[in-house]
Amino acid sequence: MSGAPRGALGVALALAACGSAAKTETPKTVATVQVPPANPVAASKMLEGVQAAKDGQRDRAADLLREALQIDPNLWEARYDLGAVLASAGDLAGSEEQLALAAKTSPGVQGIAVALAEVRRRRGEQRLAAEGLADFVRDQPNDVDARLLYVATLRESGQIDKAIEQAREVLVRKPSDSSALAELSLSHLAKGEKEAAALLAKQAIDVSPNSAVAHRATGLIDLANGDDAEAFAEFRKAAQADPHDTTSRLNMGVVLLHAGAYAKAEEQYRELLRVAPDDVQGQVGLAAALRGGADSAHTQKLDEARGLLEKVLAVDPHETSAEFNLGVLLADFSKKPGDAAPLFKRFLSDAPSDDPLRAEAERYVSAAVANAPPPPPATPAAPSHGAAPAGSPKK
Repeated sequence: MSGAPRGALGVALALAACGSAAKTETPKTVATVQVPPANPVAASKMLEGVQAAKDGQRDRAADLLREALQIDPNLWEARYDLGAVLASAGDLAGSEEQLALAAKTSPGVQGIAVALAEVRRRRGEQRLAAEGLADFVRDQPNDVDARLLYVATLRESGQIDKAIEQAREVLVRKPSDSSALAELSLSHLAKGEKEAAALLAKQAIDVSPNSAVAHRATGLIDLANGDDAEAFAEFRKAAQADPHDTTSRLNMGVVLLHAGAYAKAEEQYRELLRVAPDDVQGQVGLAAALRGGADSAHTQKLDEARGLLEKVLAVDPHETSAEFNLGVLLADFSKKPGDAAPLFKRFLSDAPSDDPLRAEAERYVSAAVANAPPPPPATPAAPSHGAAPAGSPKK
């Protein structure tokens, strides 16, 4: 198939990705044991689970941590670690459940509050993430890192004025902090105040020239101004400043997908997955790039794309960008819209009401009902519209 792949925009619906001051990460396992009151057998099982996770034995780690919790349900460290293991495997729903339980047991632990918020961001639950952090920040007002993440979740959930207020609170506690300036910049950008946003982003870079956060913010401002080339350059600088910055790689990939540069997009997503093999949006992005650069003769690429999307959905059956992209792949290359209709119906059930891909999914479903050919490929919108690159302001 030539031209832009339908659903390429779907890759931008990152559950976890935000190019904000608070970098999205998978929570890391810890081994802090409270003895007493922790049950020593449960603590021993937990430590075995942590070691198994470090050795890359995720299934064994999860089993051991569950055993620890059966013995001592109040061992919050084991719940945190189980949440981390599940998140690293892509089971975000299971991870959120465990982290939420850990937060109830130990509401004042910063690691739990931050990890829970990060997982909720990755699931697209920005408002819920903000609500959880609001409670923590109220009780721990001087925790700058948690407050920065709170700013990001407020901005992502459309609570822009609150985000600006909280970003200023960070700057009161930590003047000239480049991450806070970058977050404040993105909040002003979300309000359409591009000049203020650009000035704040420049100030963030002046304070910290190698700040990945500041360069991501500058790239998003460039996108808002329609300058894809400058945006790509800024995202590249961010990735160079922080080799583990998966958000910037996601953004570079989205820009390349919109430009129809599928081979280059594939390179970015493969590099992202080298650093973070289980990154859901990296897998969906690679699938979109493979599909975009393929036609019916490139069965190897199509098979790899399908395998990636099915892998994501096996872990999280409600991951909307994977539902949409797999539906498009089946509809376009099988030429049987009916084969893909169940996926599009699932997408329409799972996706938020303002998802920009809903209209296209509805067209596919209508074509299947009428037993008509799939709708013609859609022309991708500019990266700053519709499904925006990770970290862009959401209104």
